[in-house]
Amino acid sequence: MMPDMNDDTLARHLRIHGHVQGVYYRASMVEQATRLGLHGWVRNRADGSVEARVQGAPAAVQALIDWARRGPPQARVDGVDVAAAAIEPWDRFLQRDTA
Repeated sequence: MMPDMNDDTLARHLRIHGHVQGVYYRASMVEQATRLGLHGWVRNRADGSVEARVQGAPAAVQALIDWARRGPPQARVDGVDVAAAAIEPWDRFLQRDTA
């Protein structure tokens, strides 16, 4: 079932760089995104970065981007690349396998 999406829905693609694997980053992002009512996914990348697609209310998307720049306590985030993304029919936020 597709979530309620309207003209105020924002979608962003994130690429997070730094020491962000093996530090509970993905699971923490799932918790944050779920708390904010967002939909999408997060996964590790073979190059050591973390990738995410996030969509929902603009303020909630921005809150998750702000969180992504800090991450969980064990992470060291060196940078977050943010790009516009297309709205997709996700009904929750989930953790995907490494790509």
